[in-house]
Amino acid sequence: MQYIAHIRESDQEIQTVADHLLETQQLAESYGDKIGIRHITGLAGMLHDLGKYTEKFQDYIRLAVQNPDNPPKRGSVDHSTAGGKLLYNLFHIQPQGTFDKQDFMNKALLSEVVGNAIISHHAYLQDFLDPDLESKFLNRVRDRELEGFDHAVGLFYEQVMEKSAFYHYVNQAGAELAHYMKRDHNPDVELKMMFLSKFVFSALIDADRTNTRCFEEINIKGEKNDNEPMNRQQLFQTYYERLMERINALQSGEAADTTINLLRKQMSEQCEQFADKPSGIHTLSIPTGGGKTLASLRYALKHAVTFEKKHIIYVVPFTTIIEQNAQEVRKIIRDDANILEHHSNVVMNEVEDIDREEHELEDVVVNTHQKLKLAKDNWDSPIIFTTMVQFLNVLYAEGSRNVRRLHNLSESVIIFDEVQKVPTHCISLFNQALNFLKTYASSSIVLCTATQPELDFVHNKLDIEPDAEIVHDLDHVIEKFKRVEIVDKATNGTVNTEKLADFVEQKLADEPSVLVILNTKAVVKNLYLRLTEGNSAIPVYHLSTSMCPAHRNRILEKVKQHLNDKEPVVCISTQLIEAGVDISFTCVIRSLAGLDSIAQAAGRCNRHGRDETKQVYVIDHEEENLKRLKEIKIGKEITRKMLIDLKRDKTCYGGNVLSAQAMEIYFQKYYTELATDLNYFIPKLRKNMTELLTVSRSENTYYRSYYDEKGTILPLFLANSYKTAAEYFQVIKDHTTAVIVPYGDGEKEGKEIIADLNGQQSIEDLSSLLRKAQQFTINITNKDKNQLSHNKALIPYLDGKIWALTEGAYDDLFGLNLHNDSLHDGFIL
Repeated sequence: MQYIAHIRESDQEIQTVADHLLETQQLAESYGDKIGIRHITGLAGMLHDLGKYTEKFQDYIRLAVQNPDNPPKRGSVDHSTAGGKLLYNLFHIQPQGTFDKQDFMNKALLSEVVGNAIISHHAYLQDFLDPDLESKFLNRVRDRELEGFDHAVGLFYEQVMEKSAFYHYVNQAGAELAHYMKRDHNPDVELKMMFLSKFVFSALIDADRTNTRCFEEINIKGEKNDNEPMNRQQLFQTYYERLMERINALQSGEAADTTINLLRKQMSEQCEQFADKPSGIHTLSIPTGGGKTLASLRYALKHAVTFEKKHIIYVVPFTTIIEQNAQEVRKIIRDDANILEHHSNVVMNEVEDIDREEHELEDVVVNTHQKLKLAKDNWDSPIIFTTMVQFLNVLYAEGSRNVRRLHNLSESVIIFDEVQKVPTHCISLFNQALNFLKTYASSSIVLCTATQPELDFVHNKLDIEPDAEIVHDLDHVIEKFKRVEIVDKATNGTVNTEKLADFVEQKLADEPSVLVILNTKAVVKNLYLRLTEGNSAIPVYHLSTSMCPAHRNRILEKVKQHLNDKEPVVCISTQLIEAGVDISFTCVIRSLAGLDSIAQAAGRCNRHGRDETKQVYVIDHEEENLKRLKEIKIGKEITRKMLIDLKRDKTCYGGNVLSAQAMEIYFQKYYTELATDLNYFIPKLRKNMTELLTVSRSENTYYRSYYDEKGTILPLFLANSYKTAAEYFQVIKDHTTAVIVPYGDGEKEGKEIIADLNGQQSIEDLSSLLRKAQQFTINITNKDKNQLSHNKALIPYLDGKIWALTEGAYDDLFGLNLHNDSLHDGFIL
């Protein structure tokens, strides 16, 4: 009998269970090789669909194919428990009599890590013990009776791997686990096992979906559409040569011998030299305007060639930085195909109910939902630009779409641009992730910013190198790059919108260009409306995150054109403009905030040092509501006290509020003030997320409560609550939904992308469409989503997996319009 794993939609061709398991195993092995666990990940690959060998599942498949209009109930057959149950039965139940206790413990741990990945491969890793003192893992692998289980195991040994060979394979996996546990001297077993579990899960998810996609996309000649594996080192070498052409051209220009350009050249050369050092966690503290993008790319390409890295990944806090940096890198390397921009997840997360069962019709015939899952990118591109939100989601968020990318963080150069923007509540999680990537995943990490945070000052320290800084004599460089004067107007009193508007108009009498950066979208909009009353002769522009990336880009291009033409211009923005946007005004006004924000805002003033010292005015806007912006509020008060200190003593902080000394003191005070928030506290559970993920059983209150209630110890070596932690994890605490907006009328712009969602696309076409949609996407809160739904301004596409705004709900001046009554429809500033 032929046992079916998948049936291709185009020609009803069959992929057998044996073929799918062996092919998935091979892919999973290649992913596991990255951290020396090929047999551990391969074990997950070869067992993940063992349950498809049952008669019940085969009847389910045939019924689904015969009745496409009335398929069997989703989740009516369990196929993913069997592989985990086999491992539990063979290697977790303690044998009678004499046995090797170390070998038993090793194999039991292996069965827990791999078994969890297998039973979870349509959802997310299960809790070994949850807050309700339930073990969903044990419920599946120990307690659930599976019809036809023994018959399925027999077929596995017959068609996939002979029994003695299987036991030998498990022994090899066990040896890899023992070696993994000895890789460093960290005694935190749960922390090591947490990251190992997530890596194995990532390898399995990607291998399974990649094999399914390859089967689905075999063309009519019977040939797979896979490309030959590219030679990454040769590719990076070519990119390096093209980058050096650009750098040499810049360094031979008319202004090459200015002080700032000479410093840029020196720092770029220091990055080149540093690239020969072994991988680790390093800092690159080039001052704002110091050529950070080119210098960091020079390090990354040289290091990738020297140490055979597979990816260069830029992680940034704001999409505006992605847009600018990716465009710049494209121009340099002259290769668009191998750069991925991943701004946001356009497709809604697939949150699946394990109690309902997650074994869906998608496992049989590739339908719309399955195409969406297969279309999501796994970060296999040579160069990737993504956000801090997406990076942290890969490690900690629920749903298989995120964790699928984790294994591709290994063997990489990862550059965190503007790393000071790591959300405070995620600091410990961020540090633990970077320590894992350094120690186990052979990745080189660069923390790139002019305002380095003190990430080794907190409790869960970052394992940074002793001589981490790439730039020599940093204090001298900062002094030479000084192009602005900070003018403290914040400690003298507050201003309202009217007074601030008067001050802007006053500065325009002396300065041709003014940038105003405020802390909330509401005051940004109010100031814009006040300055545009009547017919002002000076153009005024508005920027906020209520506008999609394509919209913001067009506004920035218009502003830059005015600046290049030396025409008067005013730009009013939220903080999105203050990091990574290559733009320079002659005057900047910044609302009081954290010292790092003040420094970044100063980087938008006299950026290239072409003028004599210019002023950055710090004001205190009384109309800003910071009640729900705790971090900005605390940073603002620390900065206020430091400005007062400097007012009293001109030599304080080295006489410069933007000095490296001042920044170090600021971050230490900031993290001390927020010490209780750094471990991602979950109020509802009264626990830190770090505890749910990594605290040992002896310190786990759930574990002790389990014993008190059940009268027995939890019969598992791991007690981590992976799924619970993931369900509570949000980088941005107000849960948001990505929606596509109808901005722009040209080809492949928002309106056309939304229209195309109604069509029938291949997986490849859908992948391309979703990547383009990122430029026309904004994130909305649940509160905003409810209001838009009430106003009939949201439209679901592809079975509700994608959302888009109606035309009236997007304003060409301000972006999102909650009332769905845009007065500016069709008018682009």
